[in-house]
Amino acid sequence: MENFSLKSRAIAFAMCAGAVVFILALIATSGGRADQESAGRALVPAIVCAVMCWAYAERTVSVTAAAIDAAIARLARAGNGDLESEIPGEVSEHVPALAAAMDGLFRQFHSQIENVQQLAMFDPVTGLANRTNFRRSAEHILAGLEPGARAAIFFIDLDRFKGVNDTLGHATGDQLLAMVANRLRAVAERFAPRNTALTPLIGRLAGDEFTMFFPALANAGDADRIGRGILFALSEPFGLGDQEITVGASIGIAMRPDHGTTLAELMRSADAAMYHAKGSGRGRAEHFTESLASEIADRAKLEADLRDAIERSQFALVFQPQIAMGEGRIVAAEALLRWRHPSGELRLPGSFLRRAEETGLIVEIGEWVVGSVADTIARWGAIGIDARLAVNISARELDNATFFRRLRDAMRAARAPAGLLEIELTETLAMHCSDDVIDAIKALRADGATVAVDDFGTGYSNLPRLRDLPIDRVKLDRSLTEQVAHQASARAIAQAVISLVHGLGYEVVAEGIEDDAQANVLRVLGCDVIQGYVVAPPMDEAAFLAWVQGDDSARWRMSA
Repeated sequence: MENFSLKSRAIAFAMCAGAVVFILALIATSGGRADQESAGRALVPAIVCAVMCWAYAERTVSVTAAAIDAAIARLARAGNGDLESEIPGEVSEHVPALAAAMDGLFRQFHSQIENVQQLAMFDPVTGLANRTNFRRSAEHILAGLEPGARAAIFFIDLDRFKGVNDTLGHATGDQLLAMVANRLRAVAERFAPRNTALTPLIGRLAGDEFTMFFPALANAGDADRIGRGILFALSEPFGLGDQEITVGASIGIAMRPDHGTTLAELMRSADAAMYHAKGSGRGRAEHFTESLASEIADRAKLEADLRDAIERSQFALVFQPQIAMGEGRIVAAEALLRWRHPSGELRLPGSFLRRAEETGLIVEIGEWVVGSVADTIARWGAIGIDARLAVNISARELDNATFFRRLRDAMRAARAPAGLLEIELTETLAMHCSDDVIDAIKALRADGATVAVDDFGTGYSNLPRLRDLPIDRVKLDRSLTEQVAHQASARAIAQAVISLVHGLGYEVVAEGIEDDAQANVLRVLGCDVIQGYVVAPPMDEAAFLAWVQGDDSARWRMSA
């Protein structure tokens, strides 16, 4: 019977009822003997009963069918997103079980949709609008503002949050983020304008980055007051369990319409101002300015020019000799990077290396240097030049043992004698390089390369660590040697450092030596090698080879 329709069931019910009445009437009128006449008499009440049953059932079916039709229509509206409208009354009256099931289903769907929307539009840690929600809301408000209306975007980056995550764990970090969000809500409530329906928006973009949008400001001074309020709120200690944590923040501020009218323009400007605040000492609120805009444009242009320089091989190496004080002979030359800019200027590394490291272009520049150094050493070895070629390693390259492996492979591919290669690491980097990097350096040193620590005296040295590193030479920073010819205290410090380095078993190289007086004092103090303009300026390869074979280099051999 499960596959029968309601109408079929009504017909069956009417026929059954008529049959029962027919049988009862036949028994009552036949006197115990059934014949055609008694059957005819019994048939009349049976037909009447069946018709009446059919009429009643048909009316019931029609009402139920109408209620079901109404339920189907309501379900169709629900399928199009309408979960709020009431269940039709005829469904509740005539099919109450169906009405109850529909109501429960709609409530469950509505709850699930709210949960999904909450997850999609709000940050689960802080309860603030996430990036998508913040952008949509802010763009909607900006689109409705008058052309000259003043508004402000605040980019907020916590200053010491990473240390909390690293030392106390991510669960504690999440608690801190939630507390930061509460303080930002308090700031927004405090500075929210009272005479407008435009309320501040707060969002968490990612990690420890937050943003606030104030869509209605009376003047630019309001933005300064809000910035100070945020700084004060986030500089106060946060109580987490049994300890207090202080983080602070750096804030970038962009104003509408001064720094843009679209959300993308304002966020870009505020982001740039925030990074400028971080670079200026942290714990500050900085406005986006025209000078900052010019600086950003200059950085963008420098990056584009560097990409062109890599594609067009505009880099070059120049070489500055290093002379052994005892014998006056050339023992090495430091390879220095130069950029042959299309303007005709030969640019020094200080003008572009920092930007190259920020953008990651230093990796591609490093690859060019690797190939050039290997080829240069191969050429020098072929013509009998026995001076080592010293190469500075940048912080980005020192973080990756792959660089040293590429250098080793390039040396072997060029058939360059490893004994002519010297690697220079700054003192600070040498103290913190990983075991993987140390192993890669040891492999190069096993091939015959030498290793030097550069800029010694400018950082913090762990002497046991220095003793255990695979190094051969230590280069004194010029700050230790520039006054040795004129100050007794400078000579005493230089002598102490030279004795210390010798005690560790390494050679001492003094760089940046500008005159004979410095060179003579360092010779007396026991310095092994000097480098600087007193010997020779940096020069291209052709000039360097001519210098090695000419009278200028002979001056040092004779003076020694």
